[in-house]
Amino acid sequence: MARKISNRRRVIMTVIAWALAFVIFFPILWTIILSFKTEGNAIKAPWDVLTSAWTFDSYHVVQERSNYFRHFMNSVVISFGSTLLALVIAIPSAWAMAFVPGKRTKDVLMWMLSTKMMPAVGVLVPIYLMFRDWGLLDTRTGLVIVLCLMNLPIVIWMLFTYFKEIPKDILEAARMDGATLGGEILYVLTPMAVPGIASTLLLNVILAWNEAFWTLNLTAAKAAPLTAFIAAYSSPEGLFYAKLSAASTLAIAPILILGWFSQKQLVRGLTFGAVK
Repeated sequence: MARKISNRRRVIMTVIAWALAFVIFFPILWTIILSFKTEGNAIKAPWDVLTSAWTFDSYHVVQERSNYFRHFMNSVVISFGSTLLALVIAIPSAWAMAFVPGKRTKDVLMWMLSTKMMPAVGVLVPIYLMFRDWGLLDTRTGLVIVLCLMNLPIVIWMLFTYFKEIPKDILEAARMDGATLGGEILYVLTPMAVPGIASTLLLNVILAWNEAFWTLNLTAAKAAPLTAFIAAYSSPEGLFYAKLSAASTLAIAPILILGWFSQKQLVRGLTFGAVK
């Protein structure tokens, strides 16, 4: 029998949840507010910032100074390209680990996860030298490859978790009906794991979109994404808060909109297999 929750407790939990959500979202909200202020007003006390005049001047300056659309397209190609490439590699890998008996599966998964524990700067020099010799510096292709490799352990781990919840009997029935290995993965396994694959795709797009270390060190101008676009407004002369906030707002707006419209699919994928 389900335990009843009193209205008082429900109200208290709702207030706490909204308060925590506001605390988490406040830095983004404040950045958006500063982007509509002048440089002089952006450094005032919080109340003076809120009551000062609103303006689009910082956005006009950012648009005149930088090619936002080029940086935006670089971010789209790099984030979605690296994620799709990782999925192409990870789906067969996760299928093998989930459905092919093996004693070392957990060891392999832990080894893959351990690669994320090493600081990225530890492999920067060899990767930079290889990209220089192979002509991949400051190219979208180079960033797609490196971000795919950086996020691949997470993609495989997530898909392995989702695939383990799919009954093996369904795959065995497909094999008895004559399904090939590729057909089994493409036409049976993948459609059943769409929620998990979708949530994996969304989370890794966000990770790739926000990646700054590799994009700042392996690009200069041609393939620079929005992270480099933001960094351009941090200069030795000081921080121009209004312009920096405007650039940051333009950079995070697309991913915020994507997250807002895909939140149901994201939650559904994250809870996929949680309840049997």
